[in-house]
Amino acid sequence: MTEVEFEAMLQRYLDGASRPGERELVEQWSKQLGEPENLTLPRAEREQVRAAMWRKIQYLTHHRVAPGEADARRGQRQPAVWWHAPVVRWAAALLLVLGAALAVRLLRQPQPAPVASTAAAVGWVQQRNGGKQAQLLTLADGSRITLYPGSSLQYRPGLAGPRREVRLRGEAFFRVAKNPARPFLVFTEQLVTTVLGTSFRVKAYAGRTNEVAVQEGRVSVQVRHGANLRATPARPAAGSLVLLPNQQVTYSALGPHPLRKELVEAPLVLAPQSFTFEKQPVVKVLQALEKAYGVTILYDRGKLAGCTVTVTFYQESLYEKLEVLSEALGASYTTTDNAQIRFSSHGCTP
Repeated sequence: MTEVEFEAMLQRYLDGASRPGERELVEQWSKQLGEPENLTLPRAEREQVRAAMWRKIQYLTHHRVAPGEADARRGQRQPAVWWHAPVVRWAAALLLVLGAALAVRLLRQPQPAPVASTAAAVGWVQQRNGGKQAQLLTLADGSRITLYPGSSLQYRPGLAGPRREVRLRGEAFFRVAKNPARPFLVFTEQLVTTVLGTSFRVKAYAGRTNEVAVQEGRVSVQVRHGANLRATPARPAAGSLVLLPNQQVTYSALGPHPLRKELVEAPLVLAPQSFTFEKQPVVKVLQALEKAYGVTILYDRGKLAGCTVTVTFYQESLYEKLEVLSEALGASYTTTDNAQIRFSSHGCTP
């Protein structure tokens, strides 16, 4: 195995694409270290570790002396080809170098960082934001996560496995790198959220209602107990809800339906439109709002047939725009349990 092949093996592990036997070997080193996050050092430090690791392994494998036998057989240099050296020999070398790299990192940090890395369960890394400001994390697949104060996130080094899985306590905003072959799953105490690549927010504070709100793309949400982990937004599981932008789901253990889909508190403009209307049918205004915010507005087209309006909207929110229309027409609106809006009017007199 050459140096290039060696680095390629480590990179395949970080990318979740290890060949048979490679993943088990790297994870065995990780467990022996007790600090699995060492395999996801910042790029500059990771390159230093790789270089030092390679030099150490080359030295050991060109001596037919295992690390534990060095004192007993010191000076007995016996050249050996790389692929004849026992795997345990360069595994031990990796442990020595990575352990030293970790010690260097700890010595460089006189005070704990707001986002702390700790070994959670075996094979999982835990990041906890103990500061007062949101912290940005970047995972091995390029996904970016904004972790809010008091929140914690767990994940496997390199997001190894057939699925990219993380565990969340608290609140985080996710910008997930697209990878249709490897869904991204967020586990909270109550919910499982599955995406292929999108932006969304998850709130999962202890003792409070869990929420998932979507900004971009499609998200599938299901109750964690008995969840189908093979489900995707394209093939959702029975009992799950698929969310689109400006929609959110809340969880409640009370009642026959624990998941409730609704609109987010402040819907964002998804497709900018012109909001200047001069004696235009109200139906046309409602259609423009539907397109701009990606929402469904229910109304009685017949009752609104004779209604026109002259209005220009600027920075008003969706609900403020609906309030203006309601006051102008003597109408009203409500939101439904299925993330829709119902606009009610008695019609207009000529």
